[in-house]
Amino acid sequence: MENLWRAATRQDPNPEDYEGVDFWTNPERAGWLTKQGDYIKTWRRRWFVLKRGKLLWFKDPGSVTRTSAPRGVVSVDLCLTVKGAEDIVKKAFAFELSTRDSTMYFVADTEKDREDWINSIGRSIVQHSRSVTDSEVVDYDSKI
Repeated sequence: MENLWRAATRQDPNPEDYEGVDFWTNPERAGWLTKQGDYIKTWRRRWFVLKRGKLLWFKDPGSVTRTSAPRGVVSVDLCLTVKGAEDIVKKAFAFELSTRDSTMYFVADTEKDREDWINSIGRSIVQHSRSVTDSEVVDYDSKI
């Protein structure tokens, strides 16, 4: 039933969203988080993998193989903030990940897990954020 719903609402990620990311080996961080659904606001426990600027999730650790497809993926370079959200969702160890268009909510198993995920995702956001290149810098003095 869930697979039918995911197909109907086009929730399956596009393979281009994680192309070239060998998520099945040596992740920067991996572990269980409970994630709130995007459309139906239920909470589901999923296995998350953070690798090369992508946060991917799977049904369980056994679902993470070379031939598997993630149930979802977020490019951290699109993320603006990652911060605690216990007051918002009224759950201990909750945090949020915000993009320009949406906010996703997660719950870790412990305070340490929450802080570790926030720190790892935050570092990844900084590492993969688009910085201004030299060709984009405008030299206003030379325009006079």
